[in-house]
Amino acid sequence: MSATQNAGSGGTVDPAEVAKFEAMAAEWWDPDGKFRPLHMMNPCRLGYVVEQIAAEFARDPKVAQPFAGLRLLDVGCGGGLLAEPMARLGAEVVGVDAAARNIPVAEVHAAQSELAIDYRHGTAEALAAGGERFDVVLAMEVIEHVADPPAFLAACRELLVPGGLLVCSTINRNPKSWLMAIVGAEHVLRWLPKGTHDWRKFVTPDELLALFRGAGLEPVDRKGFVFDPLDWSWRISDRDLSVNYVAAAVRPGDSG
Repeated sequence: MSATQNAGSGGTVDPAEVAKFEAMAAEWWDPDGKFRPLHMMNPCRLGYVVEQIAAEFARDPKVAQPFAGLRLLDVGCGGGLLAEPMARLGAEVVGVDAAARNIPVAEVHAAQSELAIDYRHGTAEALAAGGERFDVVLAMEVIEHVADPPAFLAACRELLVPGGLLVCSTINRNPKSWLMAIVGAEHVLRWLPKGTHDWRKFVTPDELLALFRGAGLEPVDRKGFVFDPLDWSWRISDRDLSVNYVAAAVRPGDSG
């Protein structure tokens, strides 16, 4: 699964990856279309993101707009599946995507939903170079599509204010993930077009934590997203990171 590759100002963007999602842009909000896996996973992803932001910034998720006053960037925003609920929760949301065709799709849907979201065609590096800073950066199903993961995460760190939170989800690299994410999702169930993912670009949990630390980020949590075929739904797991998983990290509170 993937929301889109998005990362580099001439550096980490992989044009072939962007082209894959450009071709699917119009289907973002069709729950039975090519992005069905993301629609199915979205409640699970959203629950984790809300939990991590609430914990890091001492917010009560039960109030009407718990994230009011927080500025949030959704990197690889696609059609806005995460950006919209974040806006409803009160955050000031910027969505950026390297696939140009995703942006008008996201803008139209946000307007229909009466949500003010700043969508931009661009990259994480370009925003960082422009001095943009955020309390929260989301990079969900992105890192397995970029050309240079260390540079991408360095840009994410630069985008965070000191004490800011990065949430990054991706796919583990092992035989099980090849069977489920490639063979199962693309060839058997046909949830995604063939070739959506390159198994060689998947990232193990230990590799991701090392990448975090190499970028100057401090890991604070990681969990698995597990698909349950019995009730056809996703759940969060403390232990099973064998295929889909998510991790959170913070930029240290000092400016160094």
